[in-house]
Amino acid sequence: MAEKAKAAVIAGVDASEGSLRAVRWAAQEAARRPTGLRLLHACVIEPGDGSGVLPEHVTRRTRHAAKIARTAAPGLEVEIDVRLGLAVDLLLAESVTAPLLVLGSQRPGGPRGALVGSVALRVAAAAKCPVVFFRGHADPRGPVLVGVDSSPASAEALHFAADWAAARGVPLVVAHAARRRTPSIEPSFTDQRAEDRRKLEELVAGWARKHPRLEITTRVVDDGEPARALIGITPGAQLIVVGSRGRLAGALPGSTGNDLLAHATCPVAVVH
Repeated sequence: MAEKAKAAVIAGVDASEGSLRAVRWAAQEAARRPTGLRLLHACVIEPGDGSGVLPEHVTRRTRHAAKIARTAAPGLEVEIDVRLGLAVDLLLAESVTAPLLVLGSQRPGGPRGALVGSVALRVAAAAKCPVVFFRGHADPRGPVLVGVDSSPASAEALHFAADWAAARGVPLVVAHAARRRTPSIEPSFTDQRAEDRRKLEELVAGWARKHPRLEITTRVVDDGEPARALIGITPGAQLIVVGSRGRLAGALPGSTGNDLLAHATCPVAVVH
């Protein structure tokens, strides 16, 4: 019996330039996997339009996106999938079987609402598979940065990040958000920071054994502004990875997760 093909990587396509940049990145990522790329466009037909014909701009847009994908990854199987419905509903339904969802965004410094709107945050919060929000620039030589805490989603994020970094031969930086303390009020401040670091080292030890060639470094950051702290650790990261629930991701949707998606200068992966 022939082996069933794996589900395709899904890239959302809309009218933004950000989605086209995301398509290019998604094509290159899909080419690394034994699967293809599906370009999903959510289309809403105006009431009273019974022609059943897709608007010309939708056809033109999706064909242009497919051309970008095939140019970025020659030989990659690229499928155009235009469906009626709301983008959130369609993307969440696809996340049940897809290995990865990729969504575009405005460049850092662009309008906050361009990315941090209801679609992005609802998909980030409820998707069943990892979601990468492509923004800024992805340096393939840069390290992978992952934020961890004690949440189950954080453990999945570390798993995803370690495998991603190992497969690409780049360093992994593991950051933990420690509870903010005031040294003058809490005498055990220094001891607690040392304990946080010890637990972090124990957490990554298993992954160091699994990937003996993987360079892993750890950082303990203050959780006062965890998203900004995470972004500031490694400006040249190729990917920032967080769990969907946890101090370093925030309870997406929420202000911390919102800030991370709005201000990161590289792709951000939210793992469930």
